[in-house]
Amino acid sequence: MAELKEADAAQLHQEDVDIKRGGGAGAPSVGDKAADHTVQTEAAAADNDTKPSTTTTERHVSIQTKLEGLEVLVDLNGAGRKSCPLCPEEKFKACYSHKLRRHLQNLHWKVYVEFEGQRMCICHLPCRNLKPSLSGDQASGRHVAHYHCVVCSVTIARKTDMISHLKRHVNKGETEASYCGSTDVPFEEPAPSGQAYEIMKELGTNVQLLPNHTTPQKSDTYFNRKMKTNRQLVFCSLAVLAEERNPLECLDAFGATGIMGLQWAKHLRNAVKVTITDISDTCIKMIKENCELNHIRVDGGPRGSRGPRGPDGVSGEAEGAPIATVEVVKMDANVTMHMWPFDYIHLDPFGTAVNYLDAAFRNVRNLGIISVTSTDTGSLYSKSPNVTLRHYGCHIVRTEYYRELAARMVVATMARAAARCNKGIEVLLAVALEHFVLVVVRVLRGPTQADETAKRLRKLVHCQWCEERVFLKLGNMVDETLPCNCHGSLPGKTAVQLGPLWSGPLFNTGFLRRMLSAAVQHSMDDIQTLVKNLICESDCTTLKSLVHGTSALTNQVECGVVIKTLQSGGESGAAEPSVKRKSGDELGNVVKKMKSDGSLDHPPFYYSIHRHSIRGMNMPKLNKFLQYLTEAGFRVSRTHFDPTGVRTDATLEQFKAVLTKYSVPTYTNATATQTSVSTEKIA
Repeated sequence: MAELKEADAAQLHQEDVDIKRGGGAGAPSVGDKAADHTVQTEAAAADNDTKPSTTTTERHVSIQTKLEGLEVLVDLNGAGRKSCPLCPEEKFKACYSHKLRRHLQNLHWKVYVEFEGQRMCICHLPCRNLKPSLSGDQASGRHVAHYHCVVCSVTIARKTDMISHLKRHVNKGETEASYCGSTDVPFEEPAPSGQAYEIMKELGTNVQLLPNHTTPQKSDTYFNRKMKTNRQLVFCSLAVLAEERNPLECLDAFGATGIMGLQWAKHLRNAVKVTITDISDTCIKMIKENCELNHIRVDGGPRGSRGPRGPDGVSGEAEGAPIATVEVVKMDANVTMHMWPFDYIHLDPFGTAVNYLDAAFRNVRNLGIISVTSTDTGSLYSKSPNVTLRHYGCHIVRTEYYRELAARMVVATMARAAARCNKGIEVLLAVALEHFVLVVVRVLRGPTQADETAKRLRKLVHCQWCEERVFLKLGNMVDETLPCNCHGSLPGKTAVQLGPLWSGPLFNTGFLRRMLSAAVQHSMDDIQTLVKNLICESDCTTLKSLVHGTSALTNQVECGVVIKTLQSGGESGAAEPSVKRKSGDELGNVVKKMKSDGSLDHPPFYYSIHRHSIRGMNMPKLNKFLQYLTEAGFRVSRTHFDPTGVRTDATLEQFKAVLTKYSVPTYTNATATQTSVSTEKIA
């Protein structure tokens, strides 16, 4: 509704401009004051580029970079009384210039909230609903002063709430305003339904969105800005695969607006052949329009009917030719994956992806990659156990490591789907961030690989009292597995069996290092810190120096395949494919070596330092505690699943022993002071 009101306001602004240009003598009314100020701002910006002003018509007048920006809204040099651009007439009556200047500085400018160089001043205009009076009558209430967010244009009344709101934007990677993403395309374009399109820019790709794009129940073209990190991780994984072999046949199975597939085609060009599919007519139409917006050719004909490609990976003349070609198909995702093979498949449905795993593993090529994004956090995080059992076939309870539990549950479901097709998997990346779980696996064809993958599926024994956990080995009883003695000290049984879950590693260090190189090459600053932390978590070390260095540039062996990485992180352009398959004996030796060398796998799960804190004791700082565990001879690292989590190969008893050793009693100083005072009184 807010975007519709802003679109109507923009239309009224344009009508006012046309009236003024046409020589209309009618003066604007008090209700059109905000529109006149916006028009004056645009005119001032056109005359003098040095003056601060709003960059687009959608930005509210209360968002400025300097105090002069507010003064530009009103002609303070002119004669007569002037009205405040941020206050209604009934709140602040028109006054002379010197009083209005003091009013703008003292009331609006001094209480601003700053974000990325933009200052959000307090606004008293009727942008929000009326606050009801004590009698409950809304008509007799008063307007509430508020701030306009520079990122999402939401209105928030309190300054502290706005600061917290902006911190959430920063944590989610949203640091740019959605309405100032592109300057070379029109901001608004009339839609068939009479609504207005919104142009959004991400990773150099423009997409147009409907006003209700954030509500999947009301719009087929669903787009979520919070999934920016997810899209960048998927892009880096595809870029790494494109270095191994090209051209790649890649599929974006649920296109929606087509943002992910368009980013692939726009940045990787002739290294990939992108197919975007969706079942909705509205989405297909929106994807084709977004392709034209990014100068990408749309190939909607039968598969395999593309013409000859030029040296740049596009067909047609050199002048005015599109930068890439994307195939847009209106078809169900399962049908698409059953009909044609792909090297890279990305599944991101609204909810769980278990209904599409069989089709994805059936036709994916050998050593290809499948990435799955699951957003059904209710079933993944133990909020709906019956749905979890129905979708994933796993029994889980709420634990301190529930995020990693969800990631291992998704990997186990993918492993079972691959085994049904006589294929195995190697987990390259498994993360749980925000409200999604992303799993990226490499597909290994053959019954031997399928058997090795199936052996990684095990039950987990979890103690509900002390949170100790261990994977159950074949043939072992539950009572003989847990190292804790809670069962003996408590009258009831405290152990439960969870799963089956994936018991293997969740990260591939070599793949993550090449993802970091791809992130640096494509200027993805938002995920570089995350990928570095994942590399340290994969190695189970706190030494950040291992992320960079000669080890990141050497050949990596993944599943019997020698893959050469880039010579330097700053090289541009795609590397030539350098995949060398080993013989059957060498492949078996590599698998046996990885199986025998248990130190290659990072320890499963983690412990929360706050969950196991000792009452009456001050814990050491987390970084200090990691150092103490390292000095005790344990492998240790932080984890992205939990900011207070510690991934280590130490048992819970050893973990608590080190924590107790370096904890200090809380009231040591207070007790010493009281003892000295008592001694003085006695003396």
